[in-house]
Amino acid sequence: MTDSILWYATRGAGIVSLLMLTGVVGLGVLSALRWQSPAWPRFLTAGLHRNLALLAVVFLVAHIVTAVIDPFTALGPLAAIVPFAASYRPLWLGLGVVAFDLLLALVATSLLRVRIGHRAWRAVHWLGYAAWPVSLLHGIGAGSDAAATWMRALDVLCVAIVAGATAWRALAARPALTRPPVGRAWLGSAPTTGTHGREH
Repeated sequence: MTDSILWYATRGAGIVSLLMLTGVVGLGVLSALRWQSPAWPRFLTAGLHRNLALLAVVFLVAHIVTAVIDPFTALGPLAAIVPFAASYRPLWLGLGVVAFDLLLALVATSLLRVRIGHRAWRAVHWLGYAAWPVSLLHGIGAGSDAAATWMRALDVLCVAIVAGATAWRALAARPALTRPPVGRAWLGSAPTTGTHGREH
């Protein structure tokens, strides 16, 4: 009975952490674009981004702890700290450890942002976004539900959210095409001027 509870807890916490990490990446793009509206000011986006990241870490810790103490996997604490040290699916579990380390670095530097400076924080922050694809690969390779239709649908949804946010950012970064000022010729020709200095 206990083994079953640990197994379900590991699966559930891993899936929830992936969904939350997807939300963190999407909101990070919104924050980078300075997105806001009267009904949803920017500080709400930034706050939700930060809180989702913290919650993702909480669920990820629960995912790791339940996996370590589950007698079926018999991972041991070393495999939860050192990437690719596990005897059970070392590649896929190692990717999970890497994702966790990246997310920890992201949260730690965000909490210490004032002390370490904006440039160092920004460098680690962008590196932290790599935790999302690594987590996705970890779930696909090590997840016991990876082949299930509903899990594949969730994976596709996560990819669609991040891909859509990335495309939105790329489009928003393109310089906007502007029309010439009113009263000026489209081809750059000078306006005609009458004898009294008026334009016709």
